[in-house]
Amino acid sequence: MPSLTETSTWPAALEAFDDDLRRRAVAEKTREAYMSDCRQFAAWAEKLDPAHPVDPADVDMRTLRRYAAAQSEGGIAPSTIARRLAALRGLFRTQMEIGAREDNPAELLSSPKKAQRLPHVLKAGEVAALLESIPATTPLELRDRALFELAYACGLRAEELVSLDLESIDFDSETVRVEGKGSKTRLVPVGEHALAALARYLARGRPTLAADAGQISGHPLFLSKSGRRLSTSDVRRRLSGWARRAVARSPALARAHPHALRHSFATHLLDGGADLRAIQELLGHATISTTQVYTRVESARLRSTYSRAHPRA
Repeated sequence: MPSLTETSTWPAALEAFDDDLRRRAVAEKTREAYMSDCRQFAAWAEKLDPAHPVDPADVDMRTLRRYAAAQSEGGIAPSTIARRLAALRGLFRTQMEIGAREDNPAELLSSPKKAQRLPHVLKAGEVAALLESIPATTPLELRDRALFELAYACGLRAEELVSLDLESIDFDSETVRVEGKGSKTRLVPVGEHALAALARYLARGRPTLAADAGQISGHPLFLSKSGRRLSTSDVRRRLSGWARRAVARSPALARAHPHALRHSFATHLLDGGADLRAIQELLGHATISTTQVYTRVESARLRSTYSRAHPRA
């Protein structure tokens, strides 16, 4: 962690920003990333002129431009620089709100353009090949089949999957209650294949895992073989293992990862005529602009089809 001088006013500014992020219920990983970015900037600012360290009140747009330039010259990716500037916008917004300064110098500073990478999307047949490669015989296979059927059926993030409890699934209403980023809760419909896989897991898989584990903390839906709640690394590892088994049938599965199932969920809904606003709500996106990336995926697919099929493309 970067060190600050003993007389620095940065610690108070950083603490105020941290309190504001907590109050806004910002996701823990995002809060930690923003705080790390701001601490790094604070240490950089104090070293600009050791004789006269730059305090939060001294930062202006010129300071921020020098910082962004230094980051770029240091080989930092544009996406990382953009995130760090976003963190600083939040920091100085908080400084304005508490009356520590009258302006936000980061507000008018444009972020570097990020290269737009389209999400990796599996075709419906490729998703089917992956899911059907899981035999669903042993307790762990039953769990994995239910886990990934649910991931694709509902477009859930890995973090959302592992945070589900037994009470999260409502078989009567055929929905799952999901706690997403920023502790925002949403209800997502569950398809019949996922519900059937969940029912098999709850009847024949989870009881065995629970019995072998002994004492279980809470009511996690998906259990490890030792009875603990699954971690996101468990989800990635298990999916990677099943994808390797299915790659002979479908080479595209070599790049399969949990978020690819989420991307595929959204893209397949869009292909089927679903409204973009509805997809936004199902995914738990805060803004429609985040969801619009899937329209670019569809556009890229159509352009590819056109170039292959049209005689004068």
